[in-house]
Amino acid sequence: MRYTTYGKWTGLDLDSMSLEDVMQALSDFFLQSGFRGGRRFRGADDTIDGLREALLRLLFKEGFLSEDELDALRGDDEEISDAVMRDLVDRLIERLIAEGYLTVEDLERLAEQGQMADGEGSVGPKSDVPVRFEVTSKGTDLLGYTALRQLMGAVGRSGIGMHETTRLATGVEASLGSKQYEFGDTMNLDVNATLLSAVAREGLGVPLALEYGDLMVHQSEYRSTCATVVLLDCSHSMILYGEDRFTPAKRVALALSHLIRNQYPGDTIRLVLFHDSAEEVPLGKLASVQVGPYHTNTCEGLKLARRLRAAERCDMRQILMITDGKPSALTLPDGSIYKNPFGLDPEIRAQTMREVARCARAGVQVNTFMLAADYALVEFVKEMTALCRGKAYFATTLNLGEYIMMDFLRRRRQTVR
Repeated sequence: MRYTTYGKWTGLDLDSMSLEDVMQALSDFFLQSGFRGGRRFRGADDTIDGLREALLRLLFKEGFLSEDELDALRGDDEEISDAVMRDLVDRLIERLIAEGYLTVEDLERLAEQGQMADGEGSVGPKSDVPVRFEVTSKGTDLLGYTALRQLMGAVGRSGIGMHETTRLATGVEASLGSKQYEFGDTMNLDVNATLLSAVAREGLGVPLALEYGDLMVHQSEYRSTCATVVLLDCSHSMILYGEDRFTPAKRVALALSHLIRNQYPGDTIRLVLFHDSAEEVPLGKLASVQVGPYHTNTCEGLKLARRLRAAERCDMRQILMITDGKPSALTLPDGSIYKNPFGLDPEIRAQTMREVARCARAGVQVNTFMLAADYALVEFVKEMTALCRGKAYFATTLNLGEYIMMDFLRRRRQTVR
């Protein structure tokens, strides 16, 4: 049952504030990927207190509220009181939770702490374990839409359609000429062409005798389907050397998933993280995924991605691998992990190449987006790309999204044979 809560009028109508704008403005906060003790499925600050601090900065320091709204909050005072700011932020968090953009892992404990509770509250003992939140699927989808809009604006494309190819097939949507019906075609009958065929054979008369050979069906453009795995490196190097490479990679993966789910409904996309080993992660968890104290097991990531895509019955199957370093780990037959971060280890290199060759034999194309330009690494990527007949892009965090989107859309427009 929904309850209506009444509070003191502060001069600001929270109900009129767009939650979509709030989520978009806080996208960097929700997608941050800081390293913290190997907690892979937690953001750098996924506590309610961290969210409250981010909202305070957004509302009162970063110009999200207009001067008139800030003056209304001040009232007769020169400064906005701490109590007013806390109340405003807590009510905004309530709305984000109520509208399904965020979820809190323990609402009861949150109420016990005297935060966002109805009625008279009381101050209890401080909990050693902070209350955490997660971005829901609805919130993740909004972040993906925002990222996609930004990326497509950079690419310079205003409209995106289905994957068009030069092959023809029978379907419901008629856009081209007719053809004689063959067994197995969709019975999308072209009545005019069918009757004209019968008249040309029999002459104009009543009744008109139709034969099997007179049947004509509409042709429509053949639409290809594609199965994609985004293979994302989450080794520790993705946030080292003074640059966060992992957050832009997550943003691109979110945008790509939103594009596929909304514009290419026949396609599939799955996400695989690789580090010391590899694991599939639901796309809904992508916003909260972070890097860890890991090495780079490229071979294991490719193996899992290949198995996921090999079972798909699609015209095109591809792996989009985003990484910034050389392979430095390998899963041995007994399940243990062999690691060597110094140079390109011959055994790790050989096993990785064997897995690339298996991908090529399975018809899975591997396109590599490399966020580094080390000479030895460049040569390794070139050899790997030639082996699987894929493409390699040596990108930066600034143009990674553009490269991936252009590659994805260009592949959709190629001829499927």
